[in-house]
Amino acid sequence: MATQAITQELRDWIVAQARAGCRPEDVLQSMRSSGWDEETALDALETTLEQYLAAHAKKEVLPAPVPVPGPDLTGNPSKVQVLDREVEIVMTMASPRLVVFGGLLSDDECEQMIALSAPKLARSETVHTPTGGSEVHASRTSEGMFFERGENPLCERIEQRIGALLNWPVQNGEGLQVLRYRPGAEYKAHHDYFDPAQPGTPTILQRGGQRVGTLIMYLNTPQRGGGTGFPDVGVEVGPMRGNAVFFSYDRAHVATRTLHAGLPVLEGEKWVATKWLREGEFR
Repeated sequence: MATQAITQELRDWIVAQARAGCRPEDVLQSMRSSGWDEETALDALETTLEQYLAAHAKKEVLPAPVPVPGPDLTGNPSKVQVLDREVEIVMTMASPRLVVFGGLLSDDECEQMIALSAPKLARSETVHTPTGGSEVHASRTSEGMFFERGENPLCERIEQRIGALLNWPVQNGEGLQVLRYRPGAEYKAHHDYFDPAQPGTPTILQRGGQRVGTLIMYLNTPQRGGGTGFPDVGVEVGPMRGNAVFFSYDRAHVATRTLHAGLPVLEGEKWVATKWLREGEFR
């Protein structure tokens, strides 16, 4: 018996995967990796099969790519010097464009970020693209807060480091968001770009254009769980204090393979600081 509801949102996602050229077996694997039970995954694909085949037969023309942030890894270095800090290159992927950095933040910087944000935490919200606002949603069960860009010396130093590492103007970044995940908390699979088909997206884009990159920095190491999963490619990045995972998306489309999830914390708690990068200056 299926344990999860087959929603219209799920069917729409399956059709979008077909338009991006994904095979049915790839779609099933993505659903399994995202935690869907086998029966629900098969039922969802079966009930959407007619739409899937029609969408796959006329694959949509992908939006044109745009410039995106990213580190200069010419020569495949194991480390890069970024202003005041040497950063390790732990792992890279081409599709999605993904890089895991080691030691991006010091232990002291992680502790300071936690201490500065802890008193201001509230239940995390998600972007509500139908209206351009935000809302508390069951898919995201963390607590969080936002710093203004350059709000304090710590934020300013980290933002300058990020800009230099990813070759992207500091002013094109949103303020740092700090999140705390208690045991069992998670953020289900989602994309960070703003869906162009949603009516609220034009309002959101007025503040700096589309998101084109995400950097997730781990401020502590939970005892168990809490990784960052990429179900389209079967990759999970473990949360280790001071490390970070970066991924970019050159178009607002599933073809970027940047579907990702904050996996449930199984023991202890997880603290992260997230930096979203925009096409233009974020205001």
